[in-house]
Amino acid sequence: MKLLVFEYANALGLEDPATTVEGQHMLEGLLSDLNHIGADYIISEDSKISVDQVNGEFQNCSPLVISEELFPWLEENISTYDACLPVAPEEDLILYEITKILEDNDVKTIGSSSEAVLACSDKFETYNLLKDHYPVIKSEKVLFSDLKECKHIFSGGKGFLVKPADGVSCSGVQIVQSYADFIKASAHLKRTTSLPYFLLQDLVEGKSTSVSILSTGKRALPLSLNLQNIGFDGGKLVYNGGKVPYEHGLSDDAKDIARKAVESVKGLKGYVGVDLLLDDAQEEIYILEINPRLTTSYVALRRLLNFNLGAAIIDAVNGELPAKIELESSLSFLKGDDITFK
Repeated sequence: MKLLVFEYANALGLEDPATTVEGQHMLEGLLSDLNHIGADYIISEDSKISVDQVNGEFQNCSPLVISEELFPWLEENISTYDACLPVAPEEDLILYEITKILEDNDVKTIGSSSEAVLACSDKFETYNLLKDHYPVIKSEKVLFSDLKECKHIFSGGKGFLVKPADGVSCSGVQIVQSYADFIKASAHLKRTTSLPYFLLQDLVEGKSTSVSILSTGKRALPLSLNLQNIGFDGGKLVYNGGKVPYEHGLSDDAKDIARKAVESVKGLKGYVGVDLLLDDAQEEIYILEINPRLTTSYVALRRLLNFNLGAAIIDAVNGELPAKIELESSLSFLKGDDITFK
C-alpha cells in the first residue's frame, strides 16, 4: 500500500506556533507508528519542522517538501497513492474538502467518509443528529443577521456559551452574561467563521472530557476517557492540555455513550474523538461534539497503549478492532509553545 500522511498546519507552513507544534507532535507520532509500513508525508517549505531530523528518525518515511498550495497539490498528485491519512480541522469545511478530493480520486481515506465529516463539521447539525437519542446541552442556531432576536433571553441574568458552529478545540468559545457580552462575542465570531451563524448554548458546569475511539464504521471501541484542561482568559475558553486516561465515577457510562453516538453516525471510521461534559453534581453526561479526526489526546495515548495506535487506525478502517486494550499508566500533557508530558 502506497500511503500518504500529512498534518494540515505543517503542510501549509502556518506561522501560529501553538497550532504547528501540536500538529508536529501528531505528525511525528503517526510517522513513528507507521514507520514499519512506510509512508510519504507532506511538509511545506515554510514549515518549522526539520525534515532532516524527522527523516533521520523515521527512515521508512519520505518527506515531500512542497512550495505550492496544498489543495492544488492534492488534486494533481493524490491519485498516485492507494491511501491517505489526513490530519486537518473541521473549520471552513477543510477536512471535508480534503476527504472529498480523496474520494473523488478513488484513494482510500484512513478516516471518516466525507458525509460523516460534513455531519460533524457543523456542530448544529451534529446536535440535531444526536438530540433525540443522546444527552446533549440545549443549543440554538443564531444567524448573524438576527442578533436582536436573542436580546430577551438575557433578561434573567443567566449565562450562556457562544461558539462557532464549525470550530475546533476551544477556539472562539466564550461565556456571555449579558446582551452586551453577546454582541461583542458575536462580532468576534463573525470575523473568524465562514458560516452565517453560530451557536448559543446553555451554560452547564462540569468536567470537560473526551473519549478516544476506534471505529470500523459499524462498531466503535472506546480506548480511554481523557481529561481536558480548560482554562479561562477574559471569559474565553482556552484548551491547555489534558490527562490520558482519566478515572472518574462516570467513566464507564461516558465511554458507552460516546461509543453509541459514534456508531449512530454513518461513515465515522478510524480515530474519532467525542467531547463530553461530566456534571458531577447531577451525575449527568452531555455530548458536546464529535471530532472525525485525530485529536491531541493521540500524542499521549499512543505512548500508553499495548498496541501500535497508528497501525490500529488503519486496521479499524479495514474493519478490524484490537482484541484487548491495556493502558500502562497515565500521562498529563501541557499545550503551549511546545507539548510537554509528565
